[in-house]
Amino acid sequence: MVQIKAWACELPANHDLPLSRWSMSDLVREARQSGLVASISGSTLWRWLHEDAIRPWYHRSWIFPRDPDFAEKAGRLLDLYARGWQGKSLKDDEFVISADEKTSIQARRRKHLTRCCQPGAAMRVEHEYERCGAWVYLTALDVHYARVFGRCETKNGIAPFDRLVEQVMDATALR
Repeated sequence: MVQIKAWACELPANHDLPLSRWSMSDLVREARQSGLVASISGSTLWRWLHEDAIRPWYHRSWIFPRDPDFAEKAGRLLDLYARGWQGKSLKDDEFVISADEKTSIQARRRKHLTRCCQPGAAMRVEHEYERCGAWVYLTALDVHYARVFGRCETKNGIAPFDRLVEQVMDATALR
């Protein structure tokens, strides 16, 4: 039991396994293959680990900033989010927009129409589809008014981005 708990606290790579974290079945397999136990169930192993609140399948990622100027650079963004720039408040007609793109989204069309549910019958959704090419999704967030703008384009570049900017500017002019 102690050896299995120790393994659960180690990285699987220490056991030449190409895994980033242990699963219950991985630990059961390791215990059997190592000869530590002849047989063990996943529920028994789970109970042992649970006693000490060991949960190797839970993980949390984090990033340590390496840039020595990180605080200064992040501060500029945080100031914008707080409606300020270079020590001055933004005016009512100034906006903060955060934009991004997602490239190569695979557009698909189902081969048959989805059938709505009816009494005694579940909705039926076709699993086969036809490919309709790759698209780019451009999106912008009006940070202060929580408005999202988006558009699909066949290619990325400055012209599609300009169209997104025009879409955002037209909408903000209506306020």
